[in-house]
Amino acid sequence: MILVLLVMLTGCSLPGLAGTSQNTVKIGSLTQSESEIMAQILAIMIERETDAKTDLVTKLGSSIVQHQGMERGDIDISSTRYTGTDIAGALDMAPIKDPEKALGTVEHEFQDRFNQTWAETYGFENSYSIAVTEEFADENNIETVSDLKPFADDLRFGVDNAWVNREGDGYDGFKETYFDFGDVYPMNLGLVYQAAATGNMDVVLAYSTDGQIKEFDLKVLEDDKQFFPPYDASPVINNELLEKYPAIKEITKRLGNQITTEQMQELNYKADVERINPRKVAKQFLQANNYFEDTGEGGN
Repeated sequence: MILVLLVMLTGCSLPGLAGTSQNTVKIGSLTQSESEIMAQILAIMIERETDAKTDLVTKLGSSIVQHQGMERGDIDISSTRYTGTDIAGALDMAPIKDPEKALGTVEHEFQDRFNQTWAETYGFENSYSIAVTEEFADENNIETVSDLKPFADDLRFGVDNAWVNREGDGYDGFKETYFDFGDVYPMNLGLVYQAAATGNMDVVLAYSTDGQIKEFDLKVLEDDKQFFPPYDASPVINNELLEKYPAIKEITKRLGNQITTEQMQELNYKADVERINPRKVAKQFLQANNYFEDTGEGGN
């Protein structure tokens, strides 16, 4: 009782007994380093340019979990949301293959349904991709997925377990659009890249911003028939927060189209392969780009 009285008198709070400060912006991120790096970038810029503090809610399991957290008010900003993911997930709509139409759809629907702002894309997309070794691509002049067709019957295709039976943009849909591979090997995603690098797989299903693409010297092929839906990345922000801190909208505008897929791949490489803390990766990137104060220039 004495402890509780002292807390009440001094205005202090014990961990777990009080909510987050009204001047704290809660930023949610997924389990991937990419999402936490972007959350750290947002946090650094918000604290640098407003009087708000930030609190990161990390390791959220999916975009749906992020969405539910925003709906409940547990988080104010989702650091990374992807057009293709939320069109199918939060919006429960059929896939949209055109990137501009997909972006316009989520921008409109999130405002209308959830009172949330789907901000400008960062400039990169974390999409399903088909990848081969740089050596194989150079030897056989491979640039696009279609270029693999003459070799497909003899190629071993390593894929993420979840993708094989995925409806729509899974393997069955891929075969209808492109072709079938000689042998398909479902496996844990963490093993896919190494299997390609060691020669145990000839082709793999990759995610376009993964740092392991750089680590194992792989080449992402152009999806020339636009089979995979776009997965352009943006932050999503509760509108109540933007009313309180209009500067946050300006921050996200400055980040718009400033980070390429290759740059995000490099940042993920630093975090996942070189084991650099995501906060440090974010800070170094912002410093190198002068905090994007001159939005006329892209990232380095």
